[in-house]
Amino acid sequence: MLKKIKTSFFCQECGYESIKWLGKCPSCGSWNSFVEEKLNSDSSHRGSWKPRSNYAEGNSKLSAKPHRLSEIDYADQHRIYTPDEELNRVLGGGIMPGSIVLIGGEPGIGKSTLMLQIALMLSSQRVLYVSGEESEQQIKMRAERLGITSDNCFILTETNTQNIFAQAEIVQPHLLIVDSIQTLTSSYLESAAGSVSQVRECAAELISFGKQTHTSIFMIGHITKEGSLAGPKVLEHMVDTVLHFEGDRHLSYRVLRTVKNRFGSTSELGIYEMCGNGLKQVKNPSEILLSQRDEALSGITVGATLEGNRPLLIEVQSLVSASVYGTPQRTPNGFDAKRLNMLLAVLEKRGGYKLYANDVFLNITGGIKVEDPAIDLAVAVSIISSYEDIVIPNRFCFAGEVGLGGEIRAVSRIEQRIAEAQKLGFTDMYISKYNLKNALSNLSITLHLVGTLEDIVRKLFNTL
Repeated sequence: MLKKIKTSFFCQECGYESIKWLGKCPSCGSWNSFVEEKLNSDSSHRGSWKPRSNYAEGNSKLSAKPHRLSEIDYADQHRIYTPDEELNRVLGGGIMPGSIVLIGGEPGIGKSTLMLQIALMLSSQRVLYVSGEESEQQIKMRAERLGITSDNCFILTETNTQNIFAQAEIVQPHLLIVDSIQTLTSSYLESAAGSVSQVRECAAELISFGKQTHTSIFMIGHITKEGSLAGPKVLEHMVDTVLHFEGDRHLSYRVLRTVKNRFGSTSELGIYEMCGNGLKQVKNPSEILLSQRDEALSGITVGATLEGNRPLLIEVQSLVSASVYGTPQRTPNGFDAKRLNMLLAVLEKRGGYKLYANDVFLNITGGIKVEDPAIDLAVAVSIISSYEDIVIPNRFCFAGEVGLGGEIRAVSRIEQRIAEAQKLGFTDMYISKYNLKNALSNLSITLHLVGTLEDIVRKLFNTL
């Protein structure tokens, strides 16, 4: 008797399951995203990992029992501190045992290089690197190019999850790296690799394996053309940490950004430089984000921002020119377009600058995307500098949020911003006068307190 093949329909955007095809997903609202996938009728083992008896012997942690909160001891859960300080920062202080980390990024950005580099640098830990996209010879070539060797790094080229778990039981690694989750397949499903059901099932099995054996797992994931992680959205909810590895492939700098983290802050940032022998950590990103100029130019300012606990000084470049085609252009790079329009409206209404007939181009150097409102003051001064064609001294720094009334609002953790500016040799810093109570004393940098846009224009440009 032939076994009945069960099929179901899944939304490729969010993973919503339906017994019939739907034009619009009731969960995420996307259109024409449902595809039909085959399911195995035997679903008794789906979403779980079953250890072998020889591995489970003597391991009482595999049998889950309820405990009182006062009885739980987490003193033995020490983080794995890697030689990569940038990765430690974005993870909240190191790799937590049993944690599941999902890292995504564009093709060719350096995800596999970063993970192989971490695997080789952890020479004191057993690492199992599973690749479903490259052969062992290709991985060996990349390792030789990195110039790092480790006897505790094991390479496995496999896509079936059951075979991966069988080898993991033999190696018993402290860290398991999967490259990538879209290439894995489970024996309990008949759908193709990379489908919603396969990605969700393989991720569930990996999570079950990692939690029961206290093995840390890094899963590399592809991203869609919109820039989001491919596969069902529920995958991001299942894992403990989500990291985005981003940057311009035409530039040498890469940014590792935390999107979700159950064991630390979600606003941390790690910066790398892509070199011929791998990814190099950038210890002081403020120095690389500030360009070295031989001549003074208008429209260039320096703003103090924060990414997590790390203060950064970034260069803001503006170009204001007369509009030739009738419709003025507003083109920001690394800055929110809606916030730029708001600042331009404030400059016109409160500052009296007629920018409605000018093209405005704004660039945040270094490929950094800034969301901190404390950069508003640097952006506003940069636009005015380009409009008036007046050069701002390169030893001046700015930190303040611009309100709709033209007021300069206080920003958080101003002490760290001032200390970073002083460390890099800046002589003057313009901040909100409402930050005076938090400002440091006995400084070598001169603080200029401003309350409105009129105050800073009067001090810098002498036009009001």
